[in-house]
Amino acid sequence: MNNYQVVIIGAGTGGITVAAQLKKKDKNLSIAIVDPAEYHYYQPAWTLVGAGTFKYEDTMRPMKDYIPKGVDWIQDKASGVDPENNELKTEKSGSLHYEYLVVAPGLVYDLDLLPGLKESLGKGVVCSNYTDPEHTWEVIKNFKGGNAIFTQPTTPIKCGGAPQKIMYLAEEHFRKSKVRDNTNVVFATPGSVIFGVKEFARTLTKIVNERDILLKLYYAPTRIDHEKQVIYFHYSKPGENACIVTEDNKINENIVGESEIAVPYDMLHLAPPQTAPQFIKDSVLCLDEGPSKGWVDVDINTLRHLRFDNIFALGDVAALPTAKTGAAIRKQAPVVTDNILHLIKEKQMGKKEYNGYSSCPLVTGYSKMILAEFKYDNVRDSDPLISTFIDTTKEQRSMFLLKKYGLPYMYWNLMLRGNA
Repeated sequence: MNNYQVVIIGAGTGGITVAAQLKKKDKNLSIAIVDPAEYHYYQPAWTLVGAGTFKYEDTMRPMKDYIPKGVDWIQDKASGVDPENNELKTEKSGSLHYEYLVVAPGLVYDLDLLPGLKESLGKGVVCSNYTDPEHTWEVIKNFKGGNAIFTQPTTPIKCGGAPQKIMYLAEEHFRKSKVRDNTNVVFATPGSVIFGVKEFARTLTKIVNERDILLKLYYAPTRIDHEKQVIYFHYSKPGENACIVTEDNKINENIVGESEIAVPYDMLHLAPPQTAPQFIKDSVLCLDEGPSKGWVDVDINTLRHLRFDNIFALGDVAALPTAKTGAAIRKQAPVVTDNILHLIKEKQMGKKEYNGYSSCPLVTGYSKMILAEFKYDNVRDSDPLISTFIDTTKEQRSMFLLKKYGLPYMYWNLMLRGNA
């Protein structure tokens, strides 16, 4: 059995960033990363790929080029965790013994949670930037009018703003391609608001109204009929039945049975339902009840597991009441790194804490973006320096340039190298 001081599950944003920061601070640490992927992807740019303004191949790099020097890459899948014996099991490489374990495998898509999705996704006019942004662009380019519906599931999802970002870009493209006048752009969300932070929600609501986008709150997708091109929703507002437009029902929605709302579509973009990987859900690391069931049980400030003192988790798999984004990981990684180093060297935790910071670069057009930054309890947490010069609650061209050029550069050259 191979023995390491630190074993990291996942060579995504969280895993590589923590490994790079650990090695930067102590080059003598023995560290292993377990991940089978051959390529690493900068997924935040997939929104722009889906709108035809970024090349998909520019979002991918060979994984071997970003595994930090001196870190062993176990190119295999994690299959189970035995925290009682400090062992990580893999599919083909046996077990690894660790002193400290960092859990950062990301999340997975579970298409079976939405009946009809597996049969329709990626075919015809049903698309998703989460799975195939190039197909999304083909659908947008070929769209000739009708109902363009953008929606998301009731499960947690990474980058919660992504389903509406591509909507704003598509809506602008429809105007450029002269099909907007015979198009209904619909944003159907299970949520009660368009965005959880009120300062940014005000701007987004204004944009939706100005661009004649139909906002359907409390619309939770339940199934898809691929043959008939109809998506069904449950109206999820507590204590109320389905609310159907009776006058000027432009999108031809109607009630089916007692509670389902059927909406025909000519284009459908959606985020697939998302869960923790199966080996995590099967392990003792996750919560087995409550709203965070199936996600790794950690202290929301220290990111240390609440039952196993030598295990930490960050990124999408952690049960944290904040958005699952790469920006969140940028603030989480130093906390995990600092705590592990203090435990190794001083047998006690460090003092750094995570306050729930996350960021959602809300692209609202081909040259506009709102930089939504916030922390726990949906409290705005905008960068004080940037906010001195720019009102980040408003659409800004400078923020779009940051999204398209600045953030990818920072990701590949600073963050994954342990420098940001």
